This record gives sequence, C-alpha cells and structure tokens, in this order.
Amino acid sequence: MSNRTIPLDARLHGYLLEHSLRESAIKRRLREVTAALEQSGMQIAPEQGQFMALLVELIGARRILEIGTFTGYSALCMAEAMPADGTLICCDLSPEWTDIARSFWREAGVAERIDLRLAPALETLDALLAQGQEGQFDMAFVDADKGNYSRYFERCLTLVRPGGLLLFDNTLWDGRVADPDDRDEDTRAIRALNDRLLGDQRVTLSLVPIGDGLTLARKR
Repeated sequence: MSNRTIPLDARLHGYLLEHSLRESAIKRRLREVTAALEQSGMQIAPEQGQFMALLVELIGARRILEIGTFTGYSALCMAEAMPADGTLICCDLSPEWTDIARSFWREAGVAERIDLRLAPALETLDALLAQGQEGQFDMAFVDADKGNYSRYFERCLTLVRPGGLLLFDNTLWDGRVADPDDRDEDTRAIRALNDRLLGDQRVTLSLVPIGDGLTLARKR
C-alpha cells in the first residue's frame, strides 16, 4: 500500500464531503452568492473552512487576524467557532466584496465579533504593532496578495503569541509550485514562502493538501 496522500477524484471528493462536511444553510448560500462573481475562484473550499473552524476550537482562539477576507466565508467559519467575546480582525480592500460578507455575518449573528478594516493589510498590521499588540493574537489566516506573503508572515509571527497558529492559503497553488517552468510572479512568491517556512526554526510546520494547499505554522 502506498504511503502517499490518496488522490481525490470527483467521486472520492464527493464521498469526503458527504461524510464529513457539516455546512450550514447560510454558509452554503454565501458560497452560492460568491460563485456568481467573476473572482469566485478566490473562495476557499467548504471543507477547508470547516477544518479551520476546528483549529480555532482546538487552540481556543479568542483573537484572530485574517489577511484577505473576500466575501467572508472563512471569516464566518472562524467567527462561529470563537467564543462570543472573541475578536476577529479582517483586513481587506474591497467594499464591494466585504459588503456581501457583512450581510452574511449579520445574518449569522457573528458581526459583533468581526472588526473589518478596509486598508492595505500591511498598514493595519503595522498599526497593531505600533499599538503594542505583539503576541496578543492566537491565530492568523493569510489569503491575500501572494507577493506580500513573506511580509505578512513576519508581521503575523510577531503579533501571534507563542503556541499560536499561522495559516497560509494557496501554498500548493494548483500544482504550479512544483512546475519548474512556471515562473509567474505569484508562483515564485509562494515558492519563496514555502522555502522560507521550511527552514524557519521559529515555527513548527505542516503543509496540508486541503483546498489549494493550507500551510500550518505553529509559533514556538
């Protein structure tokens, strides 16, 4: 028997969803609304959202950073898994996409837990550092412009407490990271982050083949 990760064809992926996914009606509707957008490919997979919610519960996260919110599915998953007095700071640039997010957060009853900041994420993170927020967050999820992934890593590593968790989306990049002929700027940025994380002894590391690749880095 092979020790490689089992490949997921459509039938097996369907079985996985049928036997593990507990997606609420509101999350499903949010995915359907997002699917109508030209940028729908930016939406995380529902099984990834559920996995992230489990991670929130496992580490008891009460303060979370999200870099790149889009229409709010990942934020909804994490916010619902937080305690009622938890805080999720979401960083994004688009009023259009985040207006969709806000409406679903309100409907789900978690809007009070989410602090949406419409500004360049690096500015928001630097402002938090300037306010003395070092080590004050339990988790950070990064799913934004790939060229800044390494910068997001350094700032989030400082903001997250020891024992906290950093998550990076798209780290398998539809397989393109393993194609030596792919020299796209985003591909190279993700490769650079993957290489950097592998050699960084400040974190414990696992790249999980869920969705488009999700890297977990626990701050030591």
